Amino acid sequence: MTPTLTISRLTKRFGDVEALKAVSLTLEAGRRAALLGHNGAGKSTMMKIILGLIPYDGGEVSVCGSSPGSSSARAAVAYLPENVAFHPALTGEEQLRYYLSLRGESPRQAMELLSRVGLAHAARRRIGTYSKGMRQRVGLAQTLIGKPRLLVLDEPTSGLDPVSRRDFYDLLDGLAAEGTAILLSSHALTEVEARTDRILILSGGALVAEGMLADLRARAALPVALLVRPAPGRAPALVSAFPEASAGGDGLLRLSCAQAEKLPLLARISALGGEVADLDVIPPSLEDIYSHFSRRDGQ
Repeated sequence: MTPTLTISRLTKRFGDVEALKAVSLTLEAGRRAALLGHNGAGKSTMMKIILGLIPYDGGEVSVCGSSPGSSSARAAVAYLPENVAFHPALTGEEQLRYYLSLRGESPRQAMELLSRVGLAHAARRRIGTYSKGMRQRVGLAQTLIGKPRLLVLDEPTSGLDPVSRRDFYDLLDGLAAEGTAILLSSHALTEVEARTDRILILSGGALVAEGMLADLRARAALPVALLVRPAPGRAPALVSAFPEASAGGDGLLRLSCAQAEKLPLLARISALGGEVADLDVIPPSLEDIYSHFSRRDGQ
């Protein structure tokens, strides 16, 4: 199956600044990729190239089998920016009906699309009365017009409350299950950690790491943290058994070890039996991994 998005050794310069340095990646149908990077890392430049908004200097880009910006690519791609803007005098329904007409789709789909993003109750209110989160959901409804094969989302949950964010990712899960490829740029690392298939980390215009979260954890080889709660009255015994542990005011013992040492350390803890009341194993977070690869590139 041909990938929905293919980028091969993509380069882009702005004067003396090399914004993208031989970036290569693929994104298959139904896959969700999180594009991470600091401000100025090249994320916006890459998305603009994918959308056909700016040219590139070297390499190759294929969007749904076509050149970015071509009529066939535009018909298959939808984009949601961080800050959407709509005419404040139009209602949500009127705005969607207008965009549906522009895309050659039936305006009657407006209410269905607004229902999918949780805005059916406000469909006939003027957008000028909407909160930022509601306007963001209008933008998301707009991206669903025509069942795009590729969604490009730039900080899409900006302004959404926690419940709306959960509903948003549930909607993305459904779209991916239907075969839509999703490229999502976000600074909210805790959000994307569990709701994307692949992680792409840009730093200084270069793709410094990419893969599934488990693969990046293995490559980063960051330490694993273990939190041990002693049984009542058994804290001194545990401190004696684990002199390398640090004790906090919450009564927990904190241990750290390399990935390869995790199972032996768990075996040592389990051997203590009733002296241990509880145990939590905390792997490196996506934020830890992102910091590791970005810092490595800077060095």
